[in-house]
Amino acid sequence: MAKTIHSMIRVLDEARSVDFYGNAFSLKVAQRLDFETFTLVYLSNADSAFELELTVNKGRTEPYVLGDGYGHLAVSVTDLDAEHDRIGALGLNPKKIVEFNHDGAMIARFFFIEDPDGYKIEVLQRGGRFQ
Repeated sequence: MAKTIHSMIRVLDEARSVDFYGNAFSLKVAQRLDFETFTLVYLSNADSAFELELTVNKGRTEPYVLGDGYGHLAVSVTDLDAEHDRIGALGLNPKKIVEFNHDGAMIARFFFIEDPDGYKIEVLQRGGRFQ
C-alpha cells in the first residue's frame, strides 16, 4: 500500500520560503541537502509526517510559471477563524473565509493564501474528512 510522504515545489528564494512556511504553518527544516546545481529543503512539523519539499535551483532568477494544471496544497487547522486572524496579522493576506456546501450540507470552511512564489494553499477547518 502506498503512503503519501511529501510534495515538491520549486522556489526562487530559500530563506523567504522557509520563513513563510515557518510563520504560516509552523513548518521547520527537517533536512537540507545541498547539491551542485540545486538544494532540497524538507519542511515538516509535529502534527503530520507529511513533508513539503522545496527545490531551489541555483542560478534561477525568473519566477516559475505555475501553469493551469497546479491547484493547491491544503492544510487543516483546529480554529480556522483564529488562524485567519493570525495569518492576516503576519501580513500574509489571507483571502476571505468560504463555506463550501453540497446538497444543503456544509462540506468545508476554508480560506486561501499564496506563498512568495504564488503557490496557493488552502487552509481548512479541521473536521470530517479534513483531519
